[in-house]
Amino acid sequence: MRSLLVFLLMFAISAAGVCAQEQPKVVTPGDLKLAELPNAPKCARAAVLNGDPAKGASAMMVKFTPGCTVPLHWHTPNEQLIVVSGTGKLTPHPGKPTTIRAGGYAYMPSKHHHAFTCNSACTFFLTSDGVFDLHYVDESGKEISPEQALKSSKKSAKK
Repeated sequence: MRSLLVFLLMFAISAAGVCAQEQPKVVTPGDLKLAELPNAPKCARAAVLNGDPAKGASAMMVKFTPGCTVPLHWHTPNEQLIVVSGTGKLTPHPGKPTTIRAGGYAYMPSKHHHAFTCNSACTFFLTSDGVFDLHYVDESGKEISPEQALKSSKKSAKK
């Protein structure tokens, strides 16, 4: 009898673990609800595909209008980007700009300074392995406010 109780207890514990596991998820284009990203330029919109960027690891689909630029910045988590359509330019700091086309992949480790511009309208998947944040910096690496960075970015775009 005691063995049966232990077995049933073990079964219940493992069944609870199976029920608590994540379930498969499929997102279709019609499911996407694009919204502005906090502290990002208004020309960048995203839809969360999985996870919660405000709480931890996540995957998002991001769309930029032509010429949309996220000025020099860094993120606390590691970031991965896969371009689905359009053409973008990733500029590491320091470093030279690299053009990324559909099918292209980029990885930016935690706190790596970089800027990103979509030359044409572009769509990409963005994943982060932690809470997604955006810290803008000036050319010297000093952190600046989103307002300063985005204002400066608009002036550069007009030149």
